[in-house]
Amino acid sequence: MKALRWHGARDLRFEEVAEPPDPAPHEAVVEVAWCGVCGTDLHEFLEGPHMIRESPHPLTGAAPPLALGHEFSGTVLALGAEVAGIAVGDRVTADPVWRCGVCFWCARGEYHICPKSGSVGLASPGGFAERVTVPLAGLTRLPDNVDDELAAVAEPLAVGLHAVSRAGVRPGDNVLVVGGGPIGVAVVMAAKIAGAAGLYVSEPLAGRREMLLGIGVTEAFDPREVDVRREVFTRTGRIGPDVVIDATGVPQLAGQAVATVRRGGRVVLAGVGHGSVEFDMGQLVFYERSVVGTLGYNFDIPRVIDLLSTGRLDASPLITGRFSLADGTGVFADLAADRARHLKVLLTPKGL
Repeated sequence: MKALRWHGARDLRFEEVAEPPDPAPHEAVVEVAWCGVCGTDLHEFLEGPHMIRESPHPLTGAAPPLALGHEFSGTVLALGAEVAGIAVGDRVTADPVWRCGVCFWCARGEYHICPKSGSVGLASPGGFAERVTVPLAGLTRLPDNVDDELAAVAEPLAVGLHAVSRAGVRPGDNVLVVGGGPIGVAVVMAAKIAGAAGLYVSEPLAGRREMLLGIGVTEAFDPREVDVRREVFTRTGRIGPDVVIDATGVPQLAGQAVATVRRGGRVVLAGVGHGSVEFDMGQLVFYERSVVGTLGYNFDIPRVIDLLSTGRLDASPLITGRFSLADGTGVFADLAADRARHLKVLLTPKGL
């Protein structure tokens, strides 16, 4: 079969690879319909390895070269064991997290922070291929009214939903989202569903600000032109936002979030970043603010599919490009040169 494989930084190759083997009892094999390009994939392409291990992964035994891609939809080709509600031939999406199933965290249902965890497309061959092996426990059957394209963005939407859940957003809350990229948009969508009354975004790109206003954001600010902290403060009765969710991973912006959230408010760090965050401890302690990290998703993908199926969530604005997997090397090069052109790009091995 054909796959788009990572061999090293700036070295992606569209090439012939072996078919996936018959699935083990904890695995399934899926024929890929669509797979989204994540910022993580782009970081691995530009300067990896970061999350890819150069030695065999402790759970999967996989090592580079391997196909990237962990946001996908497709059809079940083979099941390693029976699973309730899913059969060969079903359309599915998948939670791509490999987990050991026996550690302290897995026993508590916190599989996403299992010390041995890894993701399809990073710890094993991924969805930028015609077929992919996935964790059996992660399969979610798709209702007829959720098409394959929308199902392929269930994973990033689940990241946003999990972050909003971690933030404890309640009806009537004022929420500031820092960053209007794919995860920021997913956070906005989830916060709106959670009942946020005031929904503000800090985003330097005009096109993204315009799109965000079109999906129900109260106001979108250019942080290069205005003091976002002051603007949100004045619009919330000189109190400040109840919740600030950083979707950038930029340490400086995470530090600023602590000074921006209201007294007694909650800061959630959803962006994957590197480096130290600096803030005034007095700003945290004397005003009883909370700072929380959030990682990926934890049984959130089925919730996203239900929201898509019932019409409470319209994810179509997130998808801004569709390309053939055969053109994947060029797509990655274009995204590396100008990430701002797209929010979520989907690749398909089936051709366009």
